[in-house]
Amino acid sequence: MKKLLVIIIATGILSYLWYARALSPIDPAAATRSKVTIDAGSTTSKIATQLKEEGLIRSPFAFKLHLKLKGLDGSLQAGVFLLDESQSVMDLVTILQTGRAEEMIVTIPEGFTVQDIDQVLVEMELIEKGDAVRCANECDFESYTFLPSDTANLAKRGGKLEGYLFPDTYYVPAEDFVVKFFFERMLNAFRDNVVTEYGDEITDLHEFITMTSLVEEETRTDEERPVVAGIIWKRYEAGWGLGIDAAVRYIVNKPTEAITHADLNVNSPYNLRKFKGLPPGPISSVSLKSIIATLRPKKSAYWYYLHDKTGKIHYSETNEEHNTNRYFFLGGGSKMTE
Repeated sequence: MKKLLVIIIATGILSYLWYARALSPIDPAAATRSKVTIDAGSTTSKIATQLKEEGLIRSPFAFKLHLKLKGLDGSLQAGVFLLDESQSVMDLVTILQTGRAEEMIVTIPEGFTVQDIDQVLVEMELIEKGDAVRCANECDFESYTFLPSDTANLAKRGGKLEGYLFPDTYYVPAEDFVVKFFFERMLNAFRDNVVTEYGDEITDLHEFITMTSLVEEETRTDEERPVVAGIIWKRYEAGWGLGIDAAVRYIVNKPTEAITHADLNVNSPYNLRKFKGLPPGPISSVSLKSIIATLRPKKSAYWYYLHDKTGKIHYSETNEEHNTNRYFFLGGGSKMTE
């Protein structure tokens, strides 16, 4: 009898420990959330199985038992939810009882293009591939009068929104996401942070944002921004070719791959190796730091610059000095020429 009692007590303790563990978070330190869709009419068993397959719970049985013991069986709602492994079964049940979709966090870094934004939204399962690019070209944004009116030569990959979508962190609904509304929020942020704050200092907004996007893509540190901005402005105003490969990369859609001889000969006004002046439009979103640097460039004796293989920048006053820098730091010929 005593032995049986010990077995019963031991079994009870083990069962309790198993149950407590089964209700605990899979990974308390997890930070990545998953979008989970609970269909209307889903049973508790189906939801438990789905959460197990998503890696969000340890045991469908323990999940169902918890609901039964708490009198919550049948209380879970349909909807789109953001769930993660740091949530316990109790946390998950609380969220699933609301029937309301949570917000998702969308972070758009400086230097992102419309195509980059499209990719982020696709990865978050908010849109289908190409929806954001399509909207940038086809959706109606006429109320945003600061956008360029002449779109004939703008690259289709970004349309007239390229460069005007303010980089920031946004909270969006996981359910019923509309890319046009998301772009309008980004345009509103651009208007508030750029047009309203600095509009009086900018003569030609489109020219300015296009120039700023080049500064954004050509610099790697905050210290470089005003110096490089000063060099690019000086070359532009002197009628020199800018020779900026970032614009070539943009139009041939090669953000990191090696640029070929054919790429450098592409017949596009975005090819600043071939055509003088600025490209028809911005080549990326821009940061406030690049805006300020472009607005208040630093004067210097330099006309050329390059980054070596470690990312360090080297300035030069003459093409001869620039070629020497390229030879020693990159092992190549001239990039920026008059």
